[in-house]
Amino acid sequence: MRIVSSGEFGYQQSLQWGQFPDEWTIEEIAGVAVDSQDRVYMLTRKRNGVIVFDQEGRHLMTWGEDLFEIPHGLFISTDDSVYCVDHVAHTVHKLTTDGQLLMTMSNTDSPSAPNGSQHHSPEDPVWIAGPPFNLPTWLTVAPQGDMYVTDGYGNSQVHKYTPDGKLLLSWGEPGTGDGQFNVPHGACVDADGKVYVADRQNCRIQIFSPNGDYIDEWDDANYPCDMCLDSNQNMYVAELGGFFMGDEKPDLTMPIPRVTVRNLQGEILAEWTDEDILGTGRYFAPHSIAIDSNGDLYLGQVSKSYTEGTAPADWNTLRKYIRA
Repeated sequence: MRIVSSGEFGYQQSLQWGQFPDEWTIEEIAGVAVDSQDRVYMLTRKRNGVIVFDQEGRHLMTWGEDLFEIPHGLFISTDDSVYCVDHVAHTVHKLTTDGQLLMTMSNTDSPSAPNGSQHHSPEDPVWIAGPPFNLPTWLTVAPQGDMYVTDGYGNSQVHKYTPDGKLLLSWGEPGTGDGQFNVPHGACVDADGKVYVADRQNCRIQIFSPNGDYIDEWDDANYPCDMCLDSNQNMYVAELGGFFMGDEKPDLTMPIPRVTVRNLQGEILAEWTDEDILGTGRYFAPHSIAIDSNGDLYLGQVSKSYTEGTAPADWNTLRKYIRA
C-alpha cells in the first residue's frame, strides 16, 4: 500500500489490484464504473471490451469485444443498466451487466456534422454546436432516469434524453463564456438534479439546472475528464492535467494531472497526484473514476494516448485507492 492522501479523505493505493485474463494486454482504461453489488467494470481500448471484477480484483467476466469501434465513456445507473459511449461510432449503448444489448442511440456510424471540427486540442478547438452525435464522450443518468450525453470531441453540446432514448433538448456552444464549452467531456448529476459538466479544455466544471440553465462554475480544475459522487454528495474528479502530451520533458507551467475531492460548493477537500510525477509518474493520466459502497476509488488512465505512445506497454493504467 502507498498512502496518497490523509485526513478525512485518506486513501492508500493498492499496488496489486486487478487480475487480468492471461491473454490480455491492457494499454488503457477509458472508462470505469461500479454496480450495486460493488462489481467493477473497466472499459478497455486494447481489446475494445468490458472486463468485470469483484471488489478484490478477481476477474469475473468479459464481454463486448465485437460491439465497439473505440469505446470512451462508461456509466452504470442505480438500476444497474450499463451505458457505454463509443465516440468513433457516434453511438451510445445501453446494456445489462452481462453485456446484453438493451438500447442503442446512434447516428448510424456517421458524425452529425461531417464537415465540422473533429478535434479536441487547445490549438484546434471544437467550434460547432450541432445535433447528436459527433464524437460523443460520456453519459450520466439523473436520479429520475433522464440521460445526459456530453457530445464533446466533435460538438460543443450536452444532450438530454428521456429514459427510453427520446431527445428532449440540447444546450451549449463553442467558447469560454457561461454555458459555452471546449470539449464537454464528462458529467454527473447530484441528488437535487443539478448537472455538472467537465468542460475539459476550458479547465473548469460548469453547473446547470436539469434543463441546461447556467448556474455556476468552478474554474480551478486541471483539464477535468470524469466525476463521481459518494453517498454524502462529495465529488471525486479525474483531472487529466496539461503538461505531458508526449513531451520528453514536462512543461511545469501547465496544470498537473491529479485526483481531487470536492464538496458541492467546489471547495477542494483533498487532492493527490503520482508521488514520482517527474519520473515514471509522468505517465499518470486520470481519465475515469468510480467509487464503491466502501468509499474505495477506481481510477482508469489513458497513458498511451496522453503521451502519444511513449508510455511503457506494461504501465499500470488501472489503480485502486482504498479509503483509509
